Amino acid sequence: MSSFSSFAHSNRCGGRGQDMKYDRERSRGRGGSGSKDKIDALGRLLTRILRHMATELNLNMRSDGYVKVEDLLKLNMRAFANIPLRSQTVDDIKEAVRKDNKQRFSLLEENGELLIRANQGHTVMTVQSERLLKQILSADEVQFCVHGTYKRNLESILESGLKRMKRLHVHFSSGLLTDGEVISGMRRDVTVLIYLDVRKALEGKHACFFQVSVR
Repeated sequence: MSSFSSFAHSNRCGGRGQDMKYDRERSRGRGGSGSKDKIDALGRLLTRILRHMATELNLNMRSDGYVKVEDLLKLNMRAFANIPLRSQTVDDIKEAVRKDNKQRFSLLEENGELLIRANQGHTVMTVQSERLLKQILSADEVQFCVHGTYKRNLESILESGLKRMKRLHVHFSSGLLTDGEVISGMRRDVTVLIYLDVRKALEGKHACFFQVSVR
């Protein structure tokens, strides 16, 4: 298991290729005319940029994952609904964050500037876990911890344990899809659930778990 594992409550946890494939599948057949489609497409593009693309886009990302919204809006990119990012406004960004029921983003106003970050799921090495996340020190803080995956991965997991792959963390959830809440990172079609004994994990020499700290 990786040295750092992230654990989220309200924006519960879940590489890059899977995210992009899933987003493409969701975006098929969508048009850019409706306001809901526009905001939804913007949210998916923000997720991709803030989790995975800051380095290749030369985006100035802080160690806590925040970037200036002003810098984002200068990028020459298009959302999945083929809407140029440069045509979006600060209010569009705010609306995308507000309407994101998975709570994938945080906004921060600092020195008169608006900043945004993805709360989890990063592959960019700029982000430092201790700046992004709050460490869990006691199993009493976590009553339930589960990782969703697929049967095709189970043999490898049983042999080698959970691996973070290209991401910075292994992601767990404190809820199930059947709970009726939206769970970020646990796909709706997972076929295997792996429950974690948090108390035993914290007793391990290399275990270090965090929950997302949202401002």
